[in-house]
Amino acid sequence: MRVIISGGGTGGHIYPALALLDTLKARHDDLEVLYIGTENGLEADLVPRAGIPFKSIRIAGLKRSLSLENVKTGYWFLKSVRQLRKEMKAFRPDVVIGTGGFVSGPVVFTAQQLGIPTILHEQNSIPGLTNKFLSKKADRVALSFAGSESQFPGANVRVIGNPRGSEVLQTVADPTQIRATYGIDERPIIVIYGGSRGAEAINRAVLEAIPELSQQPVNVLYVTGNVHYEAVVAEAKPAENVHILPYVYDMPALLACATLVVSRAGASTISELTALGLPSILIPSPYVTADHQTKNASALVESGAAVLIREADLTGKTLVEKIQHVLENEQQMAEASKRLGFPQAAESLAALVEEVSR
Repeated sequence: MRVIISGGGTGGHIYPALALLDTLKARHDDLEVLYIGTENGLEADLVPRAGIPFKSIRIAGLKRSLSLENVKTGYWFLKSVRQLRKEMKAFRPDVVIGTGGFVSGPVVFTAQQLGIPTILHEQNSIPGLTNKFLSKKADRVALSFAGSESQFPGANVRVIGNPRGSEVLQTVADPTQIRATYGIDERPIIVIYGGSRGAEAINRAVLEAIPELSQQPVNVLYVTGNVHYEAVVAEAKPAENVHILPYVYDMPALLACATLVVSRAGASTISELTALGLPSILIPSPYVTADHQTKNASALVESGAAVLIREADLTGKTLVEKIQHVLENEQQMAEASKRLGFPQAAESLAALVEEVSR
């Protein structure tokens, strides 16, 4: 089987793609893969690191308002399509898969023009412009959230969950090794992070909360994001039980040993939390399209699996209060989280790939 896959910009688009590829490799000894992304996106680091052949194109996102930047976007889109036609004719894929981000637009569009079967995977409850545009000609549209079907009228949709959730369940995590790696003791582990690039508002709240967190019977692993790390370390007050990290490449292994997670409400994060049955404090980013992170979080909050703090209400005090609340209700919240997971998402998406492959 020959597969081209594209998704980029943030980990939320990249990690589901990598999880799907791991599943396809296990099912097909003859699998050949080409990953297409941008040279400046996170995929340019993560994909080669995973040992997957990678090629880049130059493309930018489409602005929702009238803008001269859209003229440049149109130019690079057309130029990318010409490049991609050559790549696809040389590689001869059986199927092309888009997992989101503006880079997947020209990739899936070119495949559709060439008559190659295509699949879209939408991670969020509110779809992006790229997937909505491509969905009508896609052979399958795989959704992460039940209730999103109405966003794709006329498309062949399947609700299968997010492959990232399946991947964390396959992670072999040794709690003793994790504790040794990060220098932490047997107390419960709280993981705090703001997504693949970090989040300034979360960092600010954690800095305020450190004096009180240092008095709690917990271990805090606080992931700032590479760009924020030095500034946070310079400002943070020393605390024996608060460990500050710039980035964690093997987040599934760490999450598998966690008691509680504080994070944004990106789609991949939601899938990981529910697959593992982790209670959480969700702080949706207010800067994403259509406020989709708040909508992503709503099912967890309504079911009792998570509590929500809006960024406008986020302070060190509110964060500590919510952490204490979740720890007091950990078992019930963990059970509610587990009920929302899609443990077979990667297998389900792999089956769709096999179903449409030519």
